Amino acid sequence: MKHLALASFLALLFTQHLLTVHVDAGDGFIRTRGVHFFLNGNPYFANGFNAYWLMYMASDPSQRPKVSAAFRDAAAHGLSVARTWAFSDGGYRPLQYAPGSYNEQTFKGLDFVIAEARKYRIKLILSLANNYESFGGKKQYVNWARSQGQYLTSDDDFFRNPVVKGYYKNHVKTVLNRYNSFTGIHYKDDPTIMAWELMNEPRCTSDPSGRTIQAWIMEMASHVKSIDRNHLLEAGLEGFYGPSTPQKKRFNPSLDIGTDFIANNQIPGIDFATVHSYPDQWLSTSNEQYQLSFLNNWLDAHIRDAKVVLRKPILLTEFGKSWKDPGFSTYQRDQLFNTVYYKIYSSAKTGGPASGGLFWQLLAEGMDSFRDGYELVLSERSSTANVIAQQSHKLDQIRKIFTRMRNVGRWKRARAMRRGPWHRRNRGKRIGN
Repeated sequence: MKHLALASFLALLFTQHLLTVHVDAGDGFIRTRGVHFFLNGNPYFANGFNAYWLMYMASDPSQRPKVSAAFRDAAAHGLSVARTWAFSDGGYRPLQYAPGSYNEQTFKGLDFVIAEARKYRIKLILSLANNYESFGGKKQYVNWARSQGQYLTSDDDFFRNPVVKGYYKNHVKTVLNRYNSFTGIHYKDDPTIMAWELMNEPRCTSDPSGRTIQAWIMEMASHVKSIDRNHLLEAGLEGFYGPSTPQKKRFNPSLDIGTDFIANNQIPGIDFATVHSYPDQWLSTSNEQYQLSFLNNWLDAHIRDAKVVLRKPILLTEFGKSWKDPGFSTYQRDQLFNTVYYKIYSSAKTGGPASGGLFWQLLAEGMDSFRDGYELVLSERSSTANVIAQQSHKLDQIRKIFTRMRNVGRWKRARAMRRGPWHRRNRGKRIGN
C-alpha cells in the first residue's frame, strides 16, 4: 500500500514535467534536464562511493583482483557510481611523469578500471587533477613550470599561469582522447563514464574574492566541452558559499578558500553541482549533536539552492565519518549516513534536485595500508553496509515508479494516436443498433 500511495503521488507530481520531458534515449550516456539526471530516457539516481585508489592498484596487474572485488561488492549492495582519480602527477608510479609524458602501464590500469566498471554496470566520475599534494596535485604542476623558468610564488599560480594551464589542458586532452586498450573505446565516447570532474576540491586561498577560481572554471569547462560533448562535467566543489551570496556564508564552517558554490556552478559548462560534507573535520571541537545539526542545515541549503537558484541536479560527492574521531561508534556513523540518505531520498521522491550520495571511501579486503578512518569494506557486513544497501533499494524503487509512470504516459499517447484515425473514419456514424 505504501508503494501504491507513493506511485500515485509521484504520478501526480511528474505528469506535467518528468514524464513528458524530452530526453536523448538509448545511448547509455547520463544526461541532465532541469534538476534531474536521465539515463536512456528514464530518471537516474546514484547511490555511490569514492575509491581514489582504483587506477593506482590496477596499474599493477597482480593487484587488479582488488579492483574487481570492490566493484563486485559495490554492485551487490546496489551501488551504481564510483568517483576516482584520473590523475597521478609525478612521484611513485605516476600516470603523468612529466608534462605531456605518460606511463603506459598506469594508463592501462585506468583502462582496466573503466572496463571493470562497465562489466559491473557502475558509472564513473573521473577527476582530472588534485588540489592537494597527494598524487602530485597543483603543487607538482607549479613545480614543473618553475623548472622551465617560470617565476611562480604560490601553488595557487596553478589557476593563473598560462604555462601551467597549458599543462593541465594537455592532460585533459590526453585523458579524454585515450583509446582504452581493454574495451577499444575512446574515453570521450564511453558511456561507462558519467562525468568528468575538473579538480578534486579546488581551493585558491590567495584570492578570497573568488575571481581566480571563477575564471579558471570558465576556461577549463569550455576546454573540456570543446573536446567532449557526450559527458557531463562538474567542478569538484566542496560547496562553500562565496562573495556572490554573502548572506549564505553563515552556512559555511569557518573556511574561506576562494570558491563560490553559486557563481561557480552557474557557469554554463558545469552540468551539475557537487557538495562535500565532513562535519567531524570541519567542526572537530563541536559535539556530535551540533555536527549533525550543521549537516542538516548544510544539505538543506544546498539542495534548495540547486532547485531554486542553479536549477541543476546536485550530488553529495563526498561524505563520511572517521572511526579515528574521539568517542566514535558505528551507531554514530550509521546516524550520519542515515541523515545524508534521508535528505537525498526526501528530495528525490518529491522531484527535487538531490540525486545521490557517494561516501568516502570504499576498500576491498587486504588493503589495510589504505585505511584512513573513513574506509568501509562492504564484505565485512557492518551495519553501515546495510544502511547503504537500503538506500540503494529505496532509490531504485523511485526509479522504477518513475519509469512505470513514463511507460503509462507513452502507452496513453500511443493509444490516443491509434484511436485518432478510427474516430475520424467513424465521425457521424451511429454505432450499435
